[in-house]
Amino acid sequence: MSKRIYLASPHISDEGYEMQYIQEAFDTNWIAPLGKNVNEFENELAAKVGSKAAAALSSGTSAIHLALKAAGVEEGDIVFCQSLTFSATANPIIYQNAIPVFIDSDNKTWNMCPKALKEAFDKYPNVKAVLVVHLYGLSADIDKIVEICKKHNVPLIEDAAESLGTYYKGKHTGTFGDYGIFSFNGNKIITTSGGGMLVSDNEERIAKVRFWATQSRDQARHYQHSELGFNYRMSNVVAGIGRGQLKILNQRIEKKKYIFEFYKRELGQLEGVKFMPINEWNEPNYWLSCMILSGKVNPLDIMEALEKENIESRPIWKPMHMQPFFAKYDYIGGDVSEKLFENGVCLPSDTKMTDEDLTRVCEIIKGLWE
Repeated sequence: MSKRIYLASPHISDEGYEMQYIQEAFDTNWIAPLGKNVNEFENELAAKVGSKAAAALSSGTSAIHLALKAAGVEEGDIVFCQSLTFSATANPIIYQNAIPVFIDSDNKTWNMCPKALKEAFDKYPNVKAVLVVHLYGLSADIDKIVEICKKHNVPLIEDAAESLGTYYKGKHTGTFGDYGIFSFNGNKIITTSGGGMLVSDNEERIAKVRFWATQSRDQARHYQHSELGFNYRMSNVVAGIGRGQLKILNQRIEKKKYIFEFYKRELGQLEGVKFMPINEWNEPNYWLSCMILSGKVNPLDIMEALEKENIESRPIWKPMHMQPFFAKYDYIGGDVSEKLFENGVCLPSDTKMTDEDLTRVCEIIKGLWE
């Protein structure tokens, strides 16, 4: 069988930065949940993106959950949520027994449509929070979304799970709203094998998040709990991987951009092919290279052709309002997110790919037009 090419897989640094921090954790016997690596990873990540505080957690999903809780979302509250995303964005709304209302994307960004968001506020003025996503490393039109949220005095949470290192007008995504979350899952641009981070300029709320994430244990000699707690803290060993990975984030972004530009150069002239939008105010991290098809070849044709050659690809996210579990909740907008799902494909974007690998993928795809 031909060499396996992954969509996106973990990529440890050539310099071995990760092992240095992991070894330190073992040498000092700090392999338990908390320790120096956790504290320093929080500090280093916050400094990297320009936030005042950060809480290292067990996943991006747990970070969204505690962001919603920190924003005051409770049972019966309405949360506006981008529909075109992975379910991990929307699931924590249900954890809080709140009610999601899904918002369409626009073609300009593939992310939450400001016009649809305005319509949603007209229909549901009593909203507790807005949850926007920076999909595939593409920033939303965040200035407009921030303006709308401020007008209605509603907290904004940015799901930047896929966009660490992405800039909007020179500022990191995840730092425009009241809270921002990042994911370090195995397929993300940097990984801790599993983990997430919640960032905010509200240091008091981040301290509260750390408290909740460690089972809400009160300061008492005995085990006392005055609030509901969660086992959501990142381990010291995992945080060591993150500290090492953070050192090579810029390298990974450069390679992701190289992959995107390679595909665009080789495939962009094919009939009916259009690549994901790169706006003048957006400096993406190019996490996944995605394209939209409108001609004789459809996404399934490409995915099946690549699969036969042991190459991984996948569709664009299926919108939440089309998912069986979330179908009962309201949706505001048109059919942009549906069309992106129906016509989109994510190409292999693994940072370990060689030019030979990229050429192999492109030749297989080009063959479908012959």
